Amino acid sequence: MSALEGALAAPAVSDLERWVQRVHVAAVELAGDFREHVDITEAPDGLHREVLEASPRLSGAVATLTSEHALIRGQVDSLLSRVTLSGGFGDVDRVRDLGTALLGRLVRHRQRGSDLVFEAYEFDIGGET
Repeated sequence: MSALEGALAAPAVSDLERWVQRVHVAAVELAGDFREHVDITEAPDGLHREVLEASPRLSGAVATLTSEHALIRGQVDSLLSRVTLSGGFGDVDRVRDLGTALLGRLVRHRQRGSDLVFEAYEFDIGGET
């Protein structure tokens, strides 16, 4: 996420091709990291299954996080389609808007995931509330 944030914030006017390449590489890396996150959380023996076994009452929160995965994947795909290395490119402002919207959704998703883990494990095992 920080690589994409840095790439989006870099000046684009002096060398647009380099800027596009940097954003593209950061977005590809983020896409791979996000696929790994989905695999870890949604696998049959993944985090979401563990949470549901520990705290079935959190099924709504798990469903919300799972549905966000599709939305985030769509945002990643949209960003990648705008910054291809084959010469196709949308405008800088649009790419920055897409990228910052994606980063905002990821931050909120990460926060909800942290809340879920806290609720499932800290609360249920007698941690501080």
